[in-house]
Amino acid sequence: MSSATIRRLAEVNKELWLLLSLFAIAGVLNFLVAAHGVVLGFYTLPTVFSAYFYGRRHATLTAFASIFLVMLVVHFNDSLFSGVAAVPAPQQKWFEITVWGGILVLTGYAMGSLYERKENYVRELRETYNGILLILRQFISKDKYTLNHSYRVSVYATKIGAYVGLGSERIEDVRAAALLHDIGKLDISREILYKAARLTQKEFEEMQEHVARGIDILEPVGGSLRRVLPIILSHHDKFDGSGYHPTSGNGIPLEARIISVADVFDSLTSDRPYRQAMSPFDAKEIINKGAGKDFDPRVVEAFLAAFRKGEMEVPDVEI
Repeated sequence: MSSATIRRLAEVNKELWLLLSLFAIAGVLNFLVAAHGVVLGFYTLPTVFSAYFYGRRHATLTAFASIFLVMLVVHFNDSLFSGVAAVPAPQQKWFEITVWGGILVLTGYAMGSLYERKENYVRELRETYNGILLILRQFISKDKYTLNHSYRVSVYATKIGAYVGLGSERIEDVRAAALLHDIGKLDISREILYKAARLTQKEFEEMQEHVARGIDILEPVGGSLRRVLPIILSHHDKFDGSGYHPTSGNGIPLEARIISVADVFDSLTSDRPYRQAMSPFDAKEIINKGAGKDFDPRVVEAFLAAFRKGEMEVPDVEI
């Protein structure tokens, strides 16, 4: 089995694995305890629905209420377990109810926790979405090239990330970071951004500041954008350590190494004030030659695989 397949399996929804584990444990315990566990199963439904609709605290309280109700019924009605071939001894009966009650509380707590995690995740996405909308409005009004460039880089980067073997959550981080990687250019002089001649040393140093300025713009937004700040901060770092920062190799976030390749590819294949766009094939050769120096060889390999599949062609975004 390839390492990429193993990584994808590892990224399978952890909540699903937890639920499967709970069902497996409950199944084993039900087999070891007694058949009347099926009767008790009806008393789990309130806890399950409570966890699904209201969260951890409500589900845990409902579980305790269900346990209390079962104990009350058993105390006044021993015929609850009369459907089995042999009625268990009182000690065995209460032991089994205690085991069932413990499992019910754990299940309610776990399912309620999953509900709250999902709610927090949705809330975080909503905050991030609103922040991105505000930022992209600035892109649209000030710099059409940067908007289109960032859009294409996001598409290229997510395709490369898929070939690298990233899970869905990390690919979404790549997408967000790529969309916003040049946001700091909003604070850079238009004369420098569109200068047709070679930049002076001072102008180049100011251009480099767009990375830090982008972090300053994004940091207050919060939400899941906080996870992508290190990616944006490192997207101009080179594999051999000769980039904006001295970080090199695996010290650079993998997502940033992916965006670096996508960013250069789009820059080379786009018209700029200081040069004409080159063909995608010429750009591909430059990136291939930069493997091990400017770019992570593993990421370049994924880029080449996507290129061979014709996935490195993206139209401009409609404004």
